[in-house]
Amino acid sequence: MPEEATLEHTPTWVVAAICTVIVAISLAVERLLHYLGKFLKHKGQNALFSALQKIKEELMLLGFISLLLTVSQGLISNICVPKMVSSRMLPCKEEAIKPSNAVGNESCPKEGEVPLLSLEALHQLHIFIFVLAVVHVVFCATTMVLGGAKIKRWKHWEVAIQNEIANSRGTETNLMHREHHTMFVQNRAGNFWRRAAVVSWTIAFLKQFYSSVSKSDYRALRAGFIMKHCRSNPKFDFHKYMMRTLEDDFKKVVGISWYLWLFVVIFLLLNVDGWHTYFWLSFLPLILLLIVGAKLEHIITKIAQDAAEGIINERERVQEGPHVRPSDDHFWFGKPGIVLYLIHFILFQNSFEIAFFFWIWTTYGFDSCIMESVPYLIPRLVMGVLTQVLCSYSTLPLYALVTQMGDMFKKSIFDEHTTESLHGWARGIKKKTKMRSQSSSLLGLTSQRKESFSSGLEIQLARMESA
Repeated sequence: MPEEATLEHTPTWVVAAICTVIVAISLAVERLLHYLGKFLKHKGQNALFSALQKIKEELMLLGFISLLLTVSQGLISNICVPKMVSSRMLPCKEEAIKPSNAVGNESCPKEGEVPLLSLEALHQLHIFIFVLAVVHVVFCATTMVLGGAKIKRWKHWEVAIQNEIANSRGTETNLMHREHHTMFVQNRAGNFWRRAAVVSWTIAFLKQFYSSVSKSDYRALRAGFIMKHCRSNPKFDFHKYMMRTLEDDFKKVVGISWYLWLFVVIFLLLNVDGWHTYFWLSFLPLILLLIVGAKLEHIITKIAQDAAEGIINERERVQEGPHVRPSDDHFWFGKPGIVLYLIHFILFQNSFEIAFFFWIWTTYGFDSCIMESVPYLIPRLVMGVLTQVLCSYSTLPLYALVTQMGDMFKKSIFDEHTTESLHGWARGIKKKTKMRSQSSSLLGLTSQRKESFSSGLEIQLARMESA
């Protein structure tokens, strides 16, 4: 029986096209199930909604992609194309390709035609998608564990602050508050030259490599968050809230979103012999990570500069010293969530690089034509390790703290039961007011006000969830 062509001898445009179709169908089904769930929940079909959630858990996107590849492999392998079309954009040199009589012509009886994608190549693609998903989950989990371990070291700062508040009187608390904030401003924006954009950005870039978050930074940003969002509760456990938001964000980061699958398709398409695509792409996650780290550090500096320039009124300055003011304006396009998307992409791209290397090594061997030479390979691996370490010990802890400096607090400020109760309460008021509005014009005015209130509450809860 003739030997089938592997992915080494399959055009990259074919691999990218097959992945595009499979992923598009999978994402469409996932979205369909999502909207069906929202419809059932809106109609109060709780039993059907719970059953649908179980189906979604069992039919994960990766599993559905795997299922589609398995079901459609016979159909795909029977598609025949001219050999001239099948010899373009190859990952290996054309002379390394086996003769056409070794490429399984049984499924393509016409002379000069070859299968679009062989069963062997489909099987290898199947394995690669699985390896990519596993490596991404492992890398994300490793980053979260290591980064979370560093953030937990800040717990003693939180305990010390709460002990100071509990053991001191109001005047003493205000005095300590002013002293710590003054120290924060001096450390971050005390020097005149630091106000220059070039100097402040350079310092921010370098600071992410050492002592990225100091005790005075934590105290000041914590106080700024509490003054904006929970002024009546100075003993609010900011550290615990920060850890909960990080856990919620991890649920988003560990997934592979549609735009990440789009990048997979692009990377597979550009894996052409002589282009050294993966070598050049290996610089991307590290460069993006350095930019994100510098931006987060610069946000802290900018907050300190704003406090030093007297953004607050004179009365607050006399009583409590300079305040930090959380604001979305400090973030790119006024959206703190962009940072999470970038970290998501950085971790995924790094996982893709490492997963692709190990998959090629175990599938085809180190001497395979699809494996790049050592001078191109070693820098890729080194940058992958640097990205993983830097993200774990510097960027992720920075993100966990600085992302709280936006205009909105996140839903993690409440526990899961409280959040669901608020949603249910808002929906209940809206439903009752609609029923009452049909029975009485007098109640209609009251119901209109209640409905407006409940709608506003739902909007605020929705903004919390998306923040």
